[in-house]
Amino acid sequence: MAATETTQIPLGFPAPSFTLLDTVSDKMLSLNELKGEKATVVMFICNHCPYVKHVNRQLVQLANHYIPRGIAFVAISSNDVENYPDDAPDLMKLTAKEQHYPFPYLYDETQDIAKAYFAACTPDFSIFDKDLKCVYRGQLDDSRPKNDSISDGKDIKNALDNLLNNHPISEQQTPSLGCGIKWKK
Repeated sequence: MAATETTQIPLGFPAPSFTLLDTVSDKMLSLNELKGEKATVVMFICNHCPYVKHVNRQLVQLANHYIPRGIAFVAISSNDVENYPDDAPDLMKLTAKEQHYPFPYLYDETQDIAKAYFAACTPDFSIFDKDLKCVYRGQLDDSRPKNDSISDGKDIKNALDNLLNNHPISEQQTPSLGCGIKWKK
């Protein structure tokens, strides 16, 4: 469980377009189809990462709270499934159902989308405004699997609430921390 931080890049970059397999519906879905009316949260997650397992419940609560407010949530797994079979699409589908994900759980087999989004870890979060410009790239909250903090999603909640209320989002953002994406060799 080598901890890796989100790659910090300047905010304002456009969300790279994609069309990926949704492991829940078995359909190919595009960013254009999935984007929210007011914002879109793109999360790089996976099945086996303890950091993701630690926040799964909070991800579901956040999505259920903000989806009705015009904010879309999209989860993508880009891990090498040959060396990490727990992250295979059939098991992604099972995880999505067990966790009651209210969002699509997409499979990035080529890892091209993870690279386009500069994803480095799981979980890795970016929030894009209605024009698909990045306004937040940081952590969900301060909780980690071994720090005894309960995940409350405060950092993402703060960014989303500011966005919804037309308030500025602080440019001081704490990077997410998690397992490094398992890149193909």
